[in-house]
Amino acid sequence: MLAVSARTRQLNVTCDSSVDREVFLHYSLIPSLFIILVLSFLQRRKHCRQRNDTFYLLGDRFGIIVPLDFLGTFSNRWSYGVAFGATANKIMFLFSEGYQPLEVPQWAQAFVLFLGGMEVGLSYFPFFACLSSEFRLVSSILGFSYSLIWFVVTILQIAECPHGQYLGRFETLVFYWPSLLCLGFLLGRFLYMFIKALPIRLVLEPQTKEKSLLEAHQAEHVKRLLSKPRLQEREKSWFQTRVYEWDPCFQFPSRMIGTLVLASICLYLFIVIEFCVFLLVKDELDVFEDRLQSYLTHMNETETLTPVILEVQELISITKGVWVVAILPASLTCVSYLFHILACYRKHMKRLWAGDKHFLPQKFHRPSSAASVVAIARYSGWQIAYILWGYLIIHVVQSLCGVMLMYSLVLPILHHQGLEMLRGLAVGVLTLSIVVGLMILQVWIAGSFFLQPKLSTADTQKPLALNNRRAFHNFNYFLFFYNVLLGLGACLSRLLISCLLGTWLIARIDRTIMQSGYEGADMGFNAWVGMLFVDHYHTNPVLVSFCHILVTSHRDRKLQKTLKYCYLNQAAGPRFSARARTRWLLLQTLINNPRLVMLRKSKSGHGSQEFTQILPTCSDC
Repeated sequence: MLAVSARTRQLNVTCDSSVDREVFLHYSLIPSLFIILVLSFLQRRKHCRQRNDTFYLLGDRFGIIVPLDFLGTFSNRWSYGVAFGATANKIMFLFSEGYQPLEVPQWAQAFVLFLGGMEVGLSYFPFFACLSSEFRLVSSILGFSYSLIWFVVTILQIAECPHGQYLGRFETLVFYWPSLLCLGFLLGRFLYMFIKALPIRLVLEPQTKEKSLLEAHQAEHVKRLLSKPRLQEREKSWFQTRVYEWDPCFQFPSRMIGTLVLASICLYLFIVIEFCVFLLVKDELDVFEDRLQSYLTHMNETETLTPVILEVQELISITKGVWVVAILPASLTCVSYLFHILACYRKHMKRLWAGDKHFLPQKFHRPSSAASVVAIARYSGWQIAYILWGYLIIHVVQSLCGVMLMYSLVLPILHHQGLEMLRGLAVGVLTLSIVVGLMILQVWIAGSFFLQPKLSTADTQKPLALNNRRAFHNFNYFLFFYNVLLGLGACLSRLLISCLLGTWLIARIDRTIMQSGYEGADMGFNAWVGMLFVDHYHTNPVLVSFCHILVTSHRDRKLQKTLKYCYLNQAAGPRFSARARTRWLLLQTLINNPRLVMLRKSKSGHGSQEFTQILPTCSDC
């Protein structure tokens, strides 16, 4: 049986693909740099440099390419999220520290991983740059071509080596189908962009309007704030009350959507890798069990170690079964955390918009500006790492709990020791009930005999004023010795509850697991709070609406002035060309500001000299 399973999983161990994705990652930098240069050439710089600058010969070309606005991008959110999802396999490759292009000492491993992260980012940069570029036609062609290259490489690797060493049949497809799906989506997205941009380029359709500073959902949020509250709100469903309520006046930024998609795919890959490791360990345990069984057969089960060997075999069998069963609840827990973090992000942002900071510890009400800016870059990566490590820790803890449950409840019944198990369970429950009952009794006695009566019938509880002081002192004296023993159990329960809550919430970066006063030591929570404040300061709908009003009013005033001068130029009288009018205005400006002549760009030698000769004559006038 073992040989058959091992043979099934080793179908294509020696398979050599013609295209290796890890090697192709290095070669993909060539087309990536070419696409970046093309888009940078098309991107014009808004602020040109001085004439003595080295970059002056470039003119206003070769602007800086922005792959993704991590603060205010609310359009194409799922396209950016899918582009992040296409990098999942490489992220997991870096996460497993499998990136070893150079032989370096152990202390320099951090620099190698840093270079690996830069290489992965540069390799996948064209996906984001082509999605965010203003030149839709060119970027769609370049993005489609680059996505097609990666898609073909992935298809070739799956087709040539579909099977693997760990999962057996179709192992490569199991690992790479999320990346393949994301690349297919990007191909469709770039094709759609090309279809939409081509008629605009051929002047068959009007050009799209300039993107507004104020998003539609932000405007709706401000309108909701300025409108009168409704007297009767519509009844909410069970899903809206207990799970999630959709808010049309709020949208998650592309950063949060990309983190959700990438974390989901990385979690899936992490579970698959963990299962592969489990299969390897299971094979070793099966070999160990076969040796134990052969030893028992050889000794005819008369050896004194026979009971111990049987218990070890039982422990191995139970551990393997519990580990496999615990995969489902651990994965569902982490997936629910991903969506719950989004809900917490919306809740926290709305509270900050309303000026409420009480949900944060006092020391986080005014976080460092520099740390908050860095938190934007840290959050997404840290959230993914927290989810992956959190899954592993939760899986281990749930497996331990499952083994304890098997030994305490299931195995006694299987071994026909159900009555002894029930007897022990009843004794334990009775002991715990008595301890809890005595604690409740202390509270009841204190409230009934050692507190003064209520001052008013409307009071919910008695005032904190002692009564029957002599009896109270005797009550404290005799319970002092018992409470010492009770405190030992309370201390252990405190430790147990802290460990359980800490391991259960380790993947939650939005909630600190540190005690009050030590929240600053939680680096993940620091990144969460810093990210919240950066988003609050830069995407607050009220602030963005105010800036939008200022920008539009300034633009309208400039337009009115332009129209006024245009009407004056169109008055009756001799007409002049626009070029002649511009030159006349230029001459007038240079006459009033003679020093500007020396700073002008001289296309030919006689231009500046001509104006220089005119200036003295005009100044004498």
